[in-house]
Order: sequence, then C-alpha cells, then structure tokens
Amino acid sequence: MHKVQSRRTFLSSAAIAGTAVTLPAMQYSRVYGANERLHIASVGTGGKGWSDLLGVAASPQVDVIGLCDIDSSVKHLGQAAERFPMARQYDDWRKLLDEGNSLEGVLVSTPDFMHAPISLPAMQLGKHVFCQKPLTHTVHEARQMRKAADQFDVVTQMCNQIQSHSAYRTAVHLVHEGMIGKVREVHSWQGGRPSWPRNIPRPSGSDPVPANVRWDLWQGVAAERPYKIGMYHPFNWRGRQAYGTGQLGDFGCHILDPVFKALQIQSPSKLTVDAPELGPETWTDRATVRYEFPGTQYTADSALSVTWYDGVGVSPPRERLTHLPDDAKLPGAGSVLVGEKGSLVIPHVAMPVLYRADRSIASDLPVIPSVNHYTQWADACRGMGETTSHFDYAGPLTEAVLLGTIGIRFPGEELQWDADAMKITNHAEAQQWVTKPYRKGWEPDWI
Repeated sequence: MHKVQSRRTFLSSAAIAGTAVTLPAMQYSRVYGANERLHIASVGTGGKGWSDLLGVAASPQVDVIGLCDIDSSVKHLGQAAERFPMARQYDDWRKLLDEGNSLEGVLVSTPDFMHAPISLPAMQLGKHVFCQKPLTHTVHEARQMRKAADQFDVVTQMCNQIQSHSAYRTAVHLVHEGMIGKVREVHSWQGGRPSWPRNIPRPSGSDPVPANVRWDLWQGVAAERPYKIGMYHPFNWRGRQAYGTGQLGDFGCHILDPVFKALQIQSPSKLTVDAPELGPETWTDRATVRYEFPGTQYTADSALSVTWYDGVGVSPPRERLTHLPDDAKLPGAGSVLVGEKGSLVIPHVAMPVLYRADRSIASDLPVIPSVNHYTQWADACRGMGETTSHFDYAGPLTEAVLLGTIGIRFPGEELQWDADAMKITNHAEAQQWVTKPYRKGWEPDWI
C-alpha cells in the first residue's frame, strides 16, 4: 500500500471543532481478494493489547509484521516478540508508521489519551484501524476519528468486544422485534469498585525510570511529569484525568453499547450530573449522569431519558423498574430498558432477562449467536463483510460517554449539547473541556 501525504498535513483543514475534513479521499493501490493476507501491527502489546493482538492474529489470513511498545519487558514487547518473531519491533509508533509501507492495519491498544494521536495519522496513511475503547480521550477527538475514517475510506472497529457476544446481540434483537414495545426510559450502571486510585493528589518526587521503559514516549501528547513506580504505567493511569476517563469512560462504551445499538440513539441534547467535587488529578468514586436523547423509532416519546450510575453497590431506583418483581435480583452492572409492554434487563455480561407487563419472566426467547469481534475487523479489511463498531457508530457513543465526564466536572449544572456545532451552548467553561491542550512538540496537526 502506498503512502500519501506526510503526517504533518493530516486534517489541517479540521483545525476548528466541527469543521469538515477536506483532504482528498485515500486511493488504494490494491484490491483485496478473499484469500489475500492482511499485514498488521500492534501499538501496545501488554495487558489488553496482548489479548487484542491474539484476537486479531487468530485469523488465518493475518500476518503480524510490526510490534510497538514503550516497555520492552517480558509482559509487554517481550512476550509479543517471542510469539511473533518475524515482526519488526519498535518503541516509537511514529517510526512504525513512517516505515510501514507494507503495513495495512494497525491495532491501537494504548492508554486512552493516546488513542486518537496514533489512530488519526494511521488512517491518514490509509491504514485500517482497530482501536481500544473508549475511542478517544476528548469529544473533539472522537468527532475527528469519525470524520477521518470516512474521509480516508478505511475499515475501523472500536474494541467494545462484548457487542459481539451472544448476550448483547440477543438483547438488541429482542428490542428490534418489539418484545418490550417502545422504550420509555433506560437505566445503566456499574456498581463495582474501580481498581485504580481515586481522590489522591499527584505524588511528589520522582523515581528512576526502569531501563525497559521509554517514559518520554509513554507520556506522548500529555503534559510532562516525573516517573513514579506503579502510579501510571502500566495500569493505574486509568484513574488519572490526564490519561484515562474514569469509571464512566472505562465501562460506558461497553454497558451503554446495547442501549445505543437497540434504540439507535446518537447524541444527547442535554445532561446533568450528580457527583462529588472533582479533585485536580483523579476521577471520582461515584457519579450519576442523567442524559436526555432525542427519541427514535424504538422509543415511546420524542425524548428518551438514559441514566448512568457508577459507584460501589449502586443500582437504579427500584420504583423506576415497573415490570420487575420486588424480589428480582439485579446484576452488579448492566442496563434495564423499561418498555411499554415489559422491561429488558441486560447484564454485563450474561444473557438478557425479559420481564412481561405482569412481572413474569419470558421464556423460550430467540438467541442470537456470537460473532468474533476481532476477526470481523480483519475480514472486513480484506473486503469480507463489515464491522459493527466502526467509528461512524463508535464515535457518537464515545462522544456521549465523554460528555458525561465533562458533566462530572460541573455537578448539578445542566449542559445543553448542540451535536452539529459540537458545542455546549449554555456553559462556556464546560465547552473548554470538549478538547484539550497538548504537550509542546507533540501537538497533533488535526487540532
């Protein structure tokens, strides 16, 4: 596949939020056949990156030709290099893209704040992209990812892999078949305890950077800070505002996914958040986000209320779950869609339970089989079928989730959202969080 334009020109016309991308569409130098092989590379090979890599590489038509990680230890680049010894190794994703003329697809399995900075130039170079959830770190980045995927005509997939599980696919099918009637309201929650730090200040001092870690490369577009053992890399970054998106960002793109798929909602019109005051460094212990979305053909009214709850032991108010018997046990995480003819409980992750209007449980429901979320992308890159969490779908889902994280910064204040203008119309201070500043020398061209 040939290289077009340097990364320095990428999306230069999209400097203002909401401005249409005007670069010419990517033209490919080859047409795939069913038996042709797909050449991929993975940016991020430890943790979730390892399972993503193995998932895509399970396709017999995939060749792994590049591996990139800032950590050369056994649990990161080391294990991937051992599994795929013919792949070229990198510690800097920019070098991988610069040298990857034969590269056709890229897996981006880094911390949240580096998803867009890596995925956007990859798409500009005509590479298909499989990106971890949440798709991006800011609302503006999510919009640019959606535009770029369309502009450069590449195959994309966000890794909210549970979408392809039989449980979520069955839930969507039941709603589309009218089994609970049109939906009146939705309640979604994550009642588990986050495994990353909350409500703690930035640690003082610094620790020596291990020889196996390229700390400057890990920080990427984020503001520079000293290395501290166990505080950021490889996992605790999730609780940090500079790098992750908290409980809502981590789980929202999973748990809200069947809600979006089933009801075909996209952008909320407004939202209000109940949450404790946010500190300067980490995300909160709990949050309740009340969204209002325009209604669709699957909703009972012209507006739909979707409420998200997170925090230890949280669940929706039982008085709102009109079709569930008093002794019905809710899962620790999931959604309830309250319909005209019944309610659907969608656990995270187990088969859905349908309660009829008389509060009995429906039996003998159809079951939709699972598909492989990873090889679905690899097949689509080769012209075989389509992905179901492409960025045209995953972008709006991510935007809605990240609008909730903006609301967490302004508890009790209603934020009114104009999706077309990409603007919080009634709150100038909140609008500033739709995008963010980037580290000097790492400023992306698409801002």
